[in-house]
Amino acid sequence: MNRLGLLLAVAGLAGALLLIGQQDLSEVGGLLATAGFGLVLAALAHVPSMALNGHAWRLLLPRAHRPGLGAMTANVWIRESVNGLLPVARIGGEIASYRLLRGEGVAVAPAAASLMVDMALSILSQLAFSLLGLALLAWAGAGIGWGAIGLGLLAGLALAGGFILAQRADILSRLARLLNGVAAGRFPGIAAHSARIDRMTRRIWRVRGAIAGCFLWQLAGWLAGSLEIWIALTALGYPVSIAEAVAIEAMIQALSSAAFLVPGALGLQEAGFLGLGLLLGLPAEAAAALAIARRLRDLIIFLPGLLAWVWMERRMVPQPS
Repeated sequence: MNRLGLLLAVAGLAGALLLIGQQDLSEVGGLLATAGFGLVLAALAHVPSMALNGHAWRLLLPRAHRPGLGAMTANVWIRESVNGLLPVARIGGEIASYRLLRGEGVAVAPAAASLMVDMALSILSQLAFSLLGLALLAWAGAGIGWGAIGLGLLAGLALAGGFILAQRADILSRLARLLNGVAAGRFPGIAAHSARIDRMTRRIWRVRGAIAGCFLWQLAGWLAGSLEIWIALTALGYPVSIAEAVAIEAMIQALSSAAFLVPGALGLQEAGFLGLGLLLGLPAEAAAALAIARRLRDLIIFLPGLLAWVWMERRMVPQPS
């Protein structure tokens, strides 16, 4: 376990407990008890989002070697579970899902290339989703100015653009050749694999239908995640409109991505729920209960995902390169 990740997790947990502890705990507990099974339904509402993202990723793979939708949804489930609960800086989940894809018979180049393109497009689709959330907050009179929207747009485009340009510039094979040169030719296999991955990456980017389809299905996945917020707040007795649920989900997802070094965005996510609740006129206790409901989602969906990952790794048959 990464020491920095562990320290950030402990600090984040302390911050989360401090924020929740400042609320009226008896009222928060009453809201959660009243919601009951509705919060379980809210957690399970995350499954459609994972399925949509699994389908989006699946579009980037060669037709002849595409795993089924169920397998791709499981890969996304494992990826999100590892990234959401472990101190892996949101990279470990990608490695785990790549290994699972390889275990399903997908060759190295399409598995790695599709994953990298999927990651790049996820930055763009989340940027679009975040901008939609900011626009909805501004429309609701939450005091979000166009300056904040413009700054978010520029930051997101810079990040996504840099990632995409690096992929199209064969950065992986360039680094591999540099490493092989420094090591006096001891890693020719790495250089060859990297070159194949870069060629496959360029090939995927040229398939515009797959790129557009992946982006749109990812965006649909982000939007579907808003269903969790809508169901949870309805169960807690504070129903909101779909637009407000989208705004909350968009901002929480953006905050969680920005806090990628903190496992599960502990503390920061709770602060985000409380701040958004204040902007949208939700009582602090309702916002705190919503934050706890999101953590319940982690236990119901992501904790079993970690157990499934361990089980799947043990059953995996090594695949040839």
